[in-house]
Amino acid sequence: MSAPSPAPGTTGRGGPLVVHQLLPNLSPGDAAGHHALQVRDVLRRAGFESELFCTTIASELAGEAHPVAELPAYCRRGRTALLYQFAIGSVLADIILERPEPVIVNYHNLTPGSFFWQWDPGQLEGILWGQRQLHQLVHRTVHAIGVSAFNTRDLEHAGYVSTATVPPLLDVASFDGAADATALARWGGPARRDAPAVERGARWLFVGRLAPNKAAHDLVKALAAYRRAYDPDARLLLVGGHGIPSYADAVRRLVGALGLDAAVELVGSVTHAELAAAYAAADVFVCLSDHEGFCFPLVEAMYHGVPVVGYDAGAVGDTIGSGGVVLRSKSPATVAAAVSRVVQVPGRRQALAAAGRDRVSAFSLDRTAPRMVAEVRQGLRNAGLLPGRPSWAGAAP
Repeated sequence: MSAPSPAPGTTGRGGPLVVHQLLPNLSPGDAAGHHALQVRDVLRRAGFESELFCTTIASELAGEAHPVAELPAYCRRGRTALLYQFAIGSVLADIILERPEPVIVNYHNLTPGSFFWQWDPGQLEGILWGQRQLHQLVHRTVHAIGVSAFNTRDLEHAGYVSTATVPPLLDVASFDGAADATALARWGGPARRDAPAVERGARWLFVGRLAPNKAAHDLVKALAAYRRAYDPDARLLLVGGHGIPSYADAVRRLVGALGLDAAVELVGSVTHAELAAAYAAADVFVCLSDHEGFCFPLVEAMYHGVPVVGYDAGAVGDTIGSGGVVLRSKSPATVAAAVSRVVQVPGRRQALAAAGRDRVSAFSLDRTAPRMVAEVRQGLRNAGLLPGRPSWAGAAP
Protein backbone atom coordinates (compact mmCIF):
# COMPACT_ATOMS: atom_id res chain seq x y z
CA MET A 1 0.00 0.00 0.00
CA SER A 2 1.39 3.38 -0.94
CA ALA A 3 1.90 6.09 1.68
CA PRO A 4 -0.84 8.74 1.92
CA SER A 5 -0.19 11.92 0.00
CA PRO A 6 0.65 15.05 2.02
CA ALA A 7 -2.12 17.60 2.37
CA PRO A 8 -2.24 20.22 -0.40
CA GLY A 9 -0.16 23.27 0.37
CA THR A 10 2.22 21.54 2.76
CA THR A 11 5.02 20.36 0.50
CA GLY A 12 7.95 22.13 -1.07
CA ARG A 13 11.12 21.02 -2.78
CA GLY A 14 12.43 17.94 -1.02
CA GLY A 15 9.38 16.89 0.97
CA PRO A 16 6.92 18.16 3.59
CA LEU A 17 7.37 21.73 4.75
CA VAL A 18 8.44 22.38 8.32
CA VAL A 19 6.92 25.07 10.54
CA HIS A 20 8.53 25.14 13.98
CA GLN A 21 7.25 27.41 16.75
CA LEU A 22 9.34 29.35 19.23
CA LEU A 23 7.87 30.42 22.59
CA PRO A 24 9.84 31.82 25.54
CA ASN A 25 8.09 29.81 28.28
CA LEU A 26 5.77 26.83 28.30
CA SER A 27 3.82 26.37 31.53
CA PRO A 28 0.39 25.05 32.58
CA GLY A 29 -2.35 27.66 32.56
CA ASP A 30 -0.46 30.09 30.32
CA ALA A 31 -2.70 31.33 27.51
CA ALA A 32 0.10 31.75 24.95
CA GLY A 33 1.39 28.27 25.71
CA HIS A 34 -2.06 26.72 25.32
CA HIS A 35 -2.39 28.51 21.99
CA ALA A 36 1.03 27.33 20.80
CA LEU A 37 0.22 23.70 21.60
CA GLN A 38 -3.05 23.97 19.69
CA VAL A 39 -1.26 25.57 16.72
CA ARG A 40 1.33 22.79 16.68
CA ASP A 41 -1.37 20.11 16.60
CA VAL A 42 -3.35 21.94 13.91
CA LEU A 43 -0.26 22.31 11.72
CA ARG A 44 0.54 18.64 12.09
CA ARG A 45 -2.98 17.66 11.10
CA ALA A 46 -2.62 19.94 8.06
CA GLY A 47 0.43 17.94 6.94
CA PHE A 48 3.32 20.09 8.19
CA GLU A 49 6.16 18.94 10.37
CA SER A 50 6.01 21.05 13.52
CA GLU A 51 7.75 21.14 16.90
CA LEU A 52 7.78 23.66 19.75
CA PHE A 53 11.04 25.16 21.10
CA CYS A 54 11.31 27.12 24.35
CA THR A 55 13.88 28.59 26.72
CA THR A 56 11.92 27.39 29.79
CA ILE A 57 9.66 24.32 29.91
CA ALA A 58 7.64 23.39 32.99
CA SER A 59 8.24 19.85 34.18
CA GLU A 60 4.55 18.97 33.67
CA LEU A 61 4.94 19.76 29.95
CA ALA A 62 8.45 18.44 29.42
CA GLY A 63 7.36 16.10 26.64
CA GLU A 64 5.56 18.82 24.69
CA ALA A 65 8.52 20.99 23.70
CA HIS A 66 12.27 21.03 23.09
CA PRO A 67 15.00 23.25 24.49
CA VAL A 68 15.74 25.96 21.94
CA ALA A 69 19.34 24.72 21.67
CA GLU A 70 17.98 21.72 19.75
CA LEU A 71 16.34 23.85 17.04
CA PRO A 72 19.12 23.60 14.40
CA ALA A 73 18.88 19.81 14.36
CA TYR A 74 15.18 19.99 13.43
CA CYS A 75 15.44 22.53 10.60
CA ARG A 76 15.46 21.37 6.96
CA ARG A 77 17.36 23.60 4.57
CA GLY A 78 15.09 25.32 2.08
CA ARG A 79 11.80 24.03 3.51
CA THR A 80 11.59 25.32 7.10
CA ALA A 81 9.91 28.44 8.47
CA LEU A 82 9.83 29.67 12.07
CA LEU A 83 6.61 30.77 13.76
CA TYR A 84 7.42 33.06 16.68
CA GLN A 85 4.88 33.46 19.50
CA PHE A 86 5.70 37.04 20.48
CA ALA A 87 4.54 38.51 23.80
CA ILE A 88 7.65 39.82 25.60
CA GLY A 89 11.32 40.54 25.02
CA SER A 90 13.27 37.29 24.77
CA VAL A 91 16.59 35.81 23.67
CA LEU A 92 14.49 33.84 21.18
CA ALA A 93 14.01 36.91 19.01
CA ASP A 94 17.78 37.45 18.98
CA ILE A 95 18.27 33.81 17.97
CA ILE A 96 15.71 34.19 15.18
CA LEU A 97 17.46 37.29 13.87
CA GLU A 98 20.63 35.25 13.38
CA ARG A 99 19.01 32.29 11.66
CA PRO A 100 18.36 31.92 7.90
CA GLU A 101 14.77 30.60 7.98
CA PRO A 102 11.88 32.89 7.04
CA VAL A 103 9.88 34.09 10.03
CA ILE A 104 6.15 34.32 10.70
CA VAL A 105 5.27 36.37 13.79
CA ASN A 106 2.20 35.53 15.88
CA TYR A 107 1.77 38.64 18.02
CA HIS A 108 0.05 38.53 21.45
CA ASN A 109 0.82 42.17 22.33
CA LEU A 110 3.27 44.07 24.51
CA THR A 111 1.75 45.98 27.42
CA PRO A 112 3.20 49.53 27.45
CA GLY A 113 5.79 50.18 30.10
CA SER A 114 3.89 53.25 31.29
CA PHE A 115 1.64 50.93 33.29
CA PHE A 116 4.54 49.51 35.29
CA TRP A 117 7.21 52.12 35.96
CA GLN A 118 5.51 53.28 39.17
CA TRP A 119 4.74 49.80 40.47
CA ASP A 120 7.41 47.43 39.20
CA PRO A 121 10.28 49.11 37.32
CA GLY A 122 11.91 45.70 36.91
CA GLN A 123 9.32 44.78 34.28
CA LEU A 124 10.30 47.72 32.11
CA GLU A 125 13.44 46.01 30.83
CA GLY A 126 11.54 43.10 29.31
CA ILE A 127 8.92 45.40 27.80
CA LEU A 128 11.43 47.79 26.25
CA TRP A 129 13.46 44.84 25.00
CA GLY A 130 10.34 43.45 23.36
CA GLN A 131 9.50 46.79 21.74
CA ARG A 132 12.98 46.96 20.20
CA GLN A 133 12.69 43.39 18.95
CA LEU A 134 9.24 44.06 17.47
CA HIS A 135 10.88 46.60 15.16
CA GLN A 136 14.06 44.57 14.58
CA LEU A 137 12.03 41.59 13.34
CA VAL A 138 10.22 43.60 10.65
CA HIS A 139 12.88 42.98 7.99
CA ARG A 140 13.02 39.23 8.80
CA THR A 141 9.27 38.61 8.86
CA VAL A 142 7.36 37.37 5.82
CA HIS A 143 3.94 37.49 7.48
CA ALA A 144 2.62 38.71 10.85
CA ILE A 145 -0.55 37.50 12.56
CA GLY A 146 -2.21 39.44 15.38
CA VAL A 147 -4.52 37.62 17.77
CA SER A 148 -6.88 40.62 17.68
CA ALA A 149 -7.51 43.55 15.35
CA PHE A 150 -5.96 45.74 18.03
CA ASN A 151 -2.75 43.72 17.88
CA THR A 152 -2.72 43.78 14.09
CA ARG A 153 -2.86 47.57 14.17
CA ASP A 154 0.21 47.47 16.44
CA LEU A 155 2.01 45.36 13.84
CA GLU A 156 1.11 47.73 11.02
CA HIS A 157 2.25 50.76 13.01
CA ALA A 158 5.58 48.99 13.61
CA GLY A 159 6.08 48.57 9.85
CA TYR A 160 4.98 45.01 9.11
CA VAL A 161 3.81 44.87 5.48
CA SER A 162 1.92 41.56 5.34
CA THR A 163 -0.52 41.15 8.24
CA ALA A 164 -3.66 39.26 9.21
CA THR A 165 -5.84 38.72 12.28
CA VAL A 166 -6.65 35.28 13.68
CA PRO A 167 -7.99 34.81 17.23
CA PRO A 168 -6.04 32.55 19.58
CA LEU A 169 -6.70 28.86 19.14
CA LEU A 170 -8.89 27.91 22.11
CA ASP A 171 -10.30 24.54 23.04
CA VAL A 172 -13.39 26.05 24.63
CA ALA A 173 -14.35 22.63 26.01
CA SER A 174 -11.37 23.03 28.36
CA PHE A 175 -13.44 25.64 30.22
CA ASP A 176 -15.75 22.87 31.46
CA GLY A 177 -15.34 21.22 34.83
CA ALA A 178 -17.10 20.73 38.14
CA ALA A 179 -17.16 23.71 40.47
CA ASP A 180 -15.42 23.45 43.84
CA ALA A 181 -18.29 23.16 46.35
CA THR A 182 -16.48 24.93 49.18
CA ALA A 183 -15.54 27.90 47.00
CA LEU A 184 -19.05 28.05 45.55
CA ALA A 185 -20.59 28.25 49.01
CA ARG A 186 -18.09 30.89 50.13
CA TRP A 187 -18.77 33.11 47.09
CA GLY A 188 -22.52 33.09 47.38
CA GLY A 189 -23.76 30.04 45.53
CA PRO A 190 -24.87 29.85 41.92
CA ALA A 191 -26.22 33.04 40.36
CA ARG A 192 -29.97 33.13 39.70
CA ARG A 193 -29.65 34.36 36.13
CA ASP A 194 -33.26 33.53 35.39
CA ALA A 195 -34.53 35.92 38.10
CA PRO A 196 -35.59 39.52 37.37
CA ALA A 197 -33.37 40.85 40.14
CA VAL A 198 -30.61 39.58 42.39
CA GLU A 199 -31.95 39.04 45.89
CA ARG A 200 -28.66 38.25 47.61
CA GLY A 201 -26.66 41.22 46.34
CA ALA A 202 -25.11 41.18 42.88
CA ARG A 203 -21.84 39.28 42.49
CA TRP A 204 -19.33 41.05 40.26
CA LEU A 205 -16.39 39.05 38.88
CA PHE A 206 -13.13 39.86 37.18
CA VAL A 207 -10.49 37.27 36.27
CA GLY A 208 -6.95 38.34 35.42
CA ARG A 209 -3.59 39.13 36.96
CA LEU A 210 -3.71 41.92 39.52
CA ALA A 211 -1.72 44.28 37.31
CA PRO A 212 -2.04 48.04 36.73
CA ASN A 213 -3.16 47.73 33.11
CA LYS A 214 -6.09 45.56 34.21
CA ALA A 215 -7.33 48.40 36.43
CA ALA A 216 -8.69 46.58 39.48
CA HIS A 217 -8.68 49.98 41.20
CA ASP A 218 -11.35 51.19 38.76
CA LEU A 219 -13.44 48.10 39.44
CA VAL A 220 -13.33 48.88 43.16
CA LYS A 221 -14.46 52.47 42.53
CA ALA A 222 -17.28 51.32 40.26
CA LEU A 223 -18.47 48.79 42.85
CA ALA A 224 -18.55 51.53 45.49
CA ALA A 225 -20.75 53.67 43.22
CA TYR A 226 -23.01 50.71 42.46
CA ARG A 227 -23.48 49.87 46.14
CA ARG A 228 -24.38 53.47 46.97
CA ALA A 229 -26.83 53.90 44.09
CA TYR A 230 -28.35 50.46 43.49
CA ASP A 231 -27.38 47.55 45.70
CA PRO A 232 -25.68 47.92 49.11
CA ASP A 233 -25.06 44.17 49.27
CA ALA A 234 -23.15 43.85 45.97
CA ARG A 235 -19.73 42.19 46.09
CA LEU A 236 -16.68 41.97 43.84
CA LEU A 237 -14.43 38.95 43.37
CA LEU A 238 -10.98 39.58 41.88
CA VAL A 239 -9.45 36.28 40.71
CA GLY A 240 -5.84 36.17 39.52
CA GLY A 241 -2.23 36.11 40.64
CA HIS A 242 -0.68 38.99 42.57
CA GLY A 243 2.53 39.34 40.59
CA ILE A 244 3.10 42.99 41.54
CA PRO A 245 2.88 43.23 45.35
CA SER A 246 3.02 47.04 45.43
CA TYR A 247 -0.03 47.31 43.18
CA ALA A 248 -1.92 44.61 45.12
CA ASP A 249 -1.23 46.52 48.35
CA ALA A 250 -2.51 49.74 46.77
CA VAL A 251 -5.74 48.02 45.73
CA ARG A 252 -6.20 46.68 49.26
CA ARG A 253 -5.68 50.15 50.70
CA LEU A 254 -8.29 51.57 48.31
CA VAL A 255 -10.73 48.84 49.34
CA GLY A 256 -10.20 49.79 52.98
CA ALA A 257 -10.46 53.52 52.37
CA LEU A 258 -13.83 53.03 50.66
CA GLY A 259 -15.12 50.81 53.45
CA LEU A 260 -15.38 47.76 51.20
CA ASP A 261 -13.33 45.21 53.15
CA ALA A 262 -16.34 42.92 53.49
CA ALA A 263 -17.42 43.45 49.86
CA VAL A 264 -14.21 42.92 47.84
CA GLU A 265 -12.15 39.74 47.88
CA LEU A 266 -8.70 39.54 46.26
CA VAL A 267 -8.61 35.80 45.73
CA GLY A 268 -5.26 35.31 44.01
CA SER A 269 -4.52 32.26 41.88
CA VAL A 270 -7.10 29.45 41.90
CA THR A 271 -7.55 25.88 40.75
CA HIS A 272 -9.63 25.03 37.70
CA ALA A 273 -12.48 23.89 39.98
CA GLU A 274 -12.34 27.12 41.99
CA LEU A 275 -12.42 29.14 38.77
CA ALA A 276 -15.51 27.22 37.71
CA ALA A 277 -17.07 28.12 41.06
CA ALA A 278 -16.27 31.80 40.54
CA TYR A 279 -18.09 31.80 37.21
CA ALA A 280 -21.01 29.82 38.62
CA ALA A 281 -21.47 32.36 41.45
CA ALA A 282 -21.13 35.47 39.28
CA ASP A 283 -24.03 37.63 38.13
CA VAL A 284 -21.87 39.79 35.86
CA PHE A 285 -18.30 39.85 34.59
CA VAL A 286 -16.91 43.40 34.55
CA CYS A 287 -13.68 44.27 32.72
CA LEU A 288 -12.32 47.83 32.98
CA SER A 289 -8.81 47.08 31.70
CA ASP A 290 -6.90 49.89 30.02
CA HIS A 291 -4.86 47.48 27.90
CA GLU A 292 -5.55 43.90 26.79
CA GLY A 293 -4.11 42.09 23.81
CA PHE A 294 -7.08 39.70 23.70
CA CYS A 295 -8.40 38.87 27.23
CA PHE A 296 -9.17 35.14 27.43
CA PRO A 297 -11.38 35.49 30.56
CA LEU A 298 -13.94 37.43 28.52
CA VAL A 299 -14.44 34.31 26.38
CA GLU A 300 -14.52 32.11 29.48
CA ALA A 301 -17.21 34.29 31.03
CA MET A 302 -19.34 34.23 27.89
CA TYR A 303 -18.90 30.46 27.64
CA HIS A 304 -20.18 30.07 31.22
CA GLY A 305 -23.22 32.21 30.51
CA VAL A 306 -22.07 35.16 32.63
CA PRO A 307 -23.17 38.52 31.15
CA VAL A 308 -20.18 40.67 30.23
CA VAL A 309 -19.69 44.43 30.65
CA GLY A 310 -16.37 45.75 29.29
CA TYR A 311 -14.63 49.06 28.76
CA ASP A 312 -13.63 49.56 25.14
CA ALA A 313 -9.85 49.74 25.49
CA GLY A 314 -7.16 47.63 23.84
CA ALA A 315 -8.68 44.48 22.40
CA VAL A 316 -11.62 44.30 24.83
CA GLY A 317 -14.18 45.55 22.32
CA ASP A 318 -12.73 43.27 19.62
CA THR A 319 -13.10 40.23 21.85
CA ILE A 320 -16.58 40.97 23.23
CA GLY A 321 -17.98 41.89 19.82
CA SER A 322 -21.74 41.44 19.94
CA GLY A 323 -21.51 39.17 22.98
CA GLY A 324 -21.85 41.77 25.72
CA VAL A 325 -22.04 45.42 26.72
CA VAL A 326 -19.13 47.59 25.53
CA LEU A 327 -18.72 50.96 27.30
CA ARG A 328 -17.03 54.05 25.90
CA SER A 329 -16.51 55.47 29.38
CA LYS A 330 -15.57 53.76 32.62
CA SER A 331 -16.52 56.47 35.05
CA PRO A 332 -17.86 54.79 38.21
CA ALA A 333 -21.36 56.15 37.62
CA THR A 334 -21.41 54.91 34.01
CA VAL A 335 -20.24 51.43 34.95
CA ALA A 336 -22.65 51.21 37.88
CA ALA A 337 -25.61 52.19 35.70
CA ALA A 338 -24.63 49.67 33.00
CA VAL A 339 -24.32 46.84 35.52
CA SER A 340 -27.64 47.81 37.07
CA ARG A 341 -29.36 47.47 33.71
CA VAL A 342 -27.76 44.08 33.17
CA VAL A 343 -28.63 42.70 36.60
CA GLN A 344 -32.01 44.27 37.32
CA VAL A 345 -33.85 44.62 33.99
CA PRO A 346 -36.03 41.53 33.47
CA GLY A 347 -34.71 39.30 30.70
CA ARG A 348 -31.54 41.34 30.20
CA ARG A 349 -29.15 38.84 31.75
CA GLN A 350 -30.64 35.95 29.84
CA ALA A 351 -30.38 37.86 26.55
CA LEU A 352 -26.75 38.78 27.20
CA ALA A 353 -25.88 35.24 28.25
CA ALA A 354 -27.31 33.97 24.96
CA ALA A 355 -25.43 36.64 22.98
CA GLY A 356 -22.23 35.68 24.77
CA ARG A 357 -22.61 32.01 23.92
CA ASP A 358 -23.18 32.94 20.27
CA ARG A 359 -20.03 35.04 20.35
CA VAL A 360 -18.00 32.16 21.78
CA SER A 361 -18.77 30.15 18.66
CA ALA A 362 -16.55 32.57 16.70
CA PHE A 363 -13.58 31.29 18.74
CA SER A 364 -14.24 27.56 18.29
CA LEU A 365 -11.39 25.56 16.81
CA ASP A 366 -13.41 24.55 13.77
CA ARG A 367 -13.46 28.24 12.80
CA THR A 368 -10.06 29.48 13.98
CA ALA A 369 -7.88 26.49 13.04
CA PRO A 370 -8.49 26.73 9.26
CA ARG A 371 -7.80 30.46 9.41
CA MET A 372 -4.48 29.90 11.18
CA VAL A 373 -3.41 27.26 8.66
CA ALA A 374 -4.39 29.55 5.79
CA GLU A 375 -2.28 32.41 7.18
CA VAL A 376 0.70 30.14 7.77
CA ARG A 377 0.42 29.04 4.14
CA GLN A 378 0.29 32.71 3.12
CA GLY A 379 3.53 33.28 4.98
CA LEU A 380 5.10 30.33 3.19
CA ARG A 381 3.97 31.74 -0.16
CA ASN A 382 5.47 35.09 0.79
CA ALA A 383 8.73 33.30 1.56
CA GLY A 384 8.71 31.40 -1.73
CA LEU A 385 8.38 28.03 -0.02
CA LEU A 386 4.97 27.45 -1.60
CA PRO A 387 3.81 28.49 -5.06
CA GLY A 388 1.30 31.28 -5.25
CA ARG A 389 0.81 35.00 -4.96
CA PRO A 390 2.60 36.86 -2.15
CA SER A 391 0.27 39.01 -0.08
CA TRP A 392 2.06 42.19 -1.14
CA ALA A 393 1.88 41.42 -4.87
CA GLY A 394 0.41 44.41 -6.66
CA ALA A 395 0.71 46.67 -3.61
CA ALA A 396 1.83 50.24 -4.15
CA PRO A 397 5.59 50.68 -3.64
